[in-house]
Amino acid sequence: MTLPLVAIIGRPNVGKSTLFNRLVGKKLALVDDQPGVTRDRREGDARIGHFHFRVVDTAGLEESDADSLTGRMRAQTEAAVDDADAILFVMDARVGLTGSDKAFADLARRSGKPVIVLANKAEGNRGLEGSYEAFGLGLGDPVPVSAEHGEGMSGLLEALMLALPDAAEQQADPDFDPEAEMVDKPVRIAIVGRPNAGKSTLINRMLGEDRLLTGPEAGITRDSISLEWAWRGQKVKLFDTAGLRKRARIDDKLEKLSVADGLRATKFADVVVVLLDATIPFEKQDLTIVDLVEREGRALVIGLNKWDLVSDQPGLLAELREKAARLLPQVKGCPVVPLSGLAGEGVDRLMQAVMKAHAVWNTRISTARLNQWLGETVEAHPPPAVSGRRIKIRYMTQVKARPPHFALFGNQLNELPNSYTRYLVNGLRESFDLPGTPIRLSLRTGSNPFEGKKKKR
Repeated sequence: MTLPLVAIIGRPNVGKSTLFNRLVGKKLALVDDQPGVTRDRREGDARIGHFHFRVVDTAGLEESDADSLTGRMRAQTEAAVDDADAILFVMDARVGLTGSDKAFADLARRSGKPVIVLANKAEGNRGLEGSYEAFGLGLGDPVPVSAEHGEGMSGLLEALMLALPDAAEQQADPDFDPEAEMVDKPVRIAIVGRPNAGKSTLINRMLGEDRLLTGPEAGITRDSISLEWAWRGQKVKLFDTAGLRKRARIDDKLEKLSVADGLRATKFADVVVVLLDATIPFEKQDLTIVDLVEREGRALVIGLNKWDLVSDQPGLLAELREKAARLLPQVKGCPVVPLSGLAGEGVDRLMQAVMKAHAVWNTRISTARLNQWLGETVEAHPPPAVSGRRIKIRYMTQVKARPPHFALFGNQLNELPNSYTRYLVNGLRESFDLPGTPIRLSLRTGSNPFEGKKKKR
């Protein structure tokens, strides 16, 4: 059974994102005192008591020109209303009913969907009195709630079950399992990069619809937005993130929150696509982002977006791949894929590289193969001697995958120079076909049983 979709709508700064976070049980949506923080639609799995549903947070509705940023935000909200099975119309009980509330209540009414009016911030006498004004909308009895403090959720549950009777009846079945459809876990892909690299445009092209807000303005995306997709039958969860600028240039508190949200998406992704602007690739910030992805241990693919603008330059792709190998030795062999999100070129090629990187990231190598390789490698190039004693490397095993992590056992390994560990890591990468993925190597020295004991005379 597909869970019902419930859209949260209302004018700016009435607490929609706070309510969204309350319903999903996590702080997924950015919340701030200033209005207009949310721009894109953000979906999540929600639950109140035993009732499960999908919920979508939307931008605050404002009247404006269709081609402006706020106009495009409004179009995204209207699309969410069209897709929803029910609507939560949120008003601020402390402010009371405004002209904007009445204008956009008409949008909810015209949709023909069940509408639940939520009088948010209704804690205390002042809020409760303001909630009575919501009767003037003509959309039924308002439900007084406080998203901030979690008050009124039982009233919301009752209203949802009345608005969605079919879902309520199906979920009353003791055999109902809300996660029954999630048989195989999706591959989680985060798209990151500098502002205006074309991340949202690329994801819209993948999905085949204008799902994310795009435009010539840099920094439109604020929240890290997750979207379900499928590529050649493989379930995928795409994460669009805010553009990552140099930290010293970030003054705005909201942008700091957006960047932190994007970094969090990187930590939870399986594969990270670092999207570069092909007209100005490998800027210092691009290299910093790749370094961050490597430190987090995520599989990595570099996408050269806007390739249609430079594709007439012969030999440029080979030059950029050589540059990537030189500037990013820590992810040697990382795939570099030319594409154009706007023109729709190279998307399939990008996904092939992503799936291959994901497979490499999950690689496991048997201990027998590792130690056969280790013996040959150490024999060809033995580790150096320290204070007249040669460092002894005894054996190696793989501790875990995602990313590949190996443990090396021996004596005096704490004296092993960095150049030799790099030699081993590069050897692992080449011998076992591990291009581009981060490789971890732990050095484990056996304890000396005689250390600390007094020598007998």
